[in-house]
Amino acid sequence: MTDTLHYDVTGRGPVLLLVPGGAGHPMGLGPLTERLARRFTVVTYDPLGLAHGRLGRPVAEQRVADWSEGARRVLAEVLPGGASASVCGTSSGALAVLDLLARYPERLAHVVAHEPPCVTVLPDGAARRAELIGRLDGPERPPAEGESATPMGVFLARVLRPFTTYTPAAPPAPGRLTIAAGADSRGQLLYRTAESLAGRLGCGFAEFPGGHLGALDHPEEFADALAEALRSSARTSA
Repeated sequence: MTDTLHYDVTGRGPVLLLVPGGAGHPMGLGPLTERLARRFTVVTYDPLGLAHGRLGRPVAEQRVADWSEGARRVLAEVLPGGASASVCGTSSGALAVLDLLARYPERLAHVVAHEPPCVTVLPDGAARRAELIGRLDGPERPPAEGESATPMGVFLARVLRPFTTYTPAAPPAPGRLTIAAGADSRGQLLYRTAESLAGRLGCGFAEFPGGHLGALDHPEEFADALAEALRSSARTSA
């Protein structure tokens, strides 16, 4: 997390905070935010400022708590006093929004966490985490710093290892959280993780279009599924 907050705002309506996955770079999310902006004021948080001129600069090992604290500060800037927002995070961003809900529930109307990679909730979680890191953290990974740095390089070097140790501490208040997984992820590790986490936390579970990258590969359908999940939660809590 940097001292300066980096985020973009588009649309009109209730505030919806998006926390991207990977290293938090919102690349490719334009079609998703455009669709959501028809119904919401979409605030897209860039935790490391990678889309705002900081890609290539040194990045320390990341902590989930730092991302959630940054998200809280963003909400403090964009929300009227006493108001609450809906929040959606994908992948590593999903871990950040789970932590945000645990720490600052008073600012949140509903949280959707899409395929959070907290694989340690599984009975074989330690082995699955080692498998996940071993598959992604190879010797040919892209650079995390310098002119050739990529968001994937930052993710592999500074985000993947610490974030996959995160486990939500306690169940949220009823009706405040939906864990989502991609329909195309059925049978895969992160789908199983999402189902297990939803059962552990006693919260709703939803299937969204596409797989782990559904927000990028099926942006309009993903946006509509997210909007429906938020409408359903509002009807349930009314």
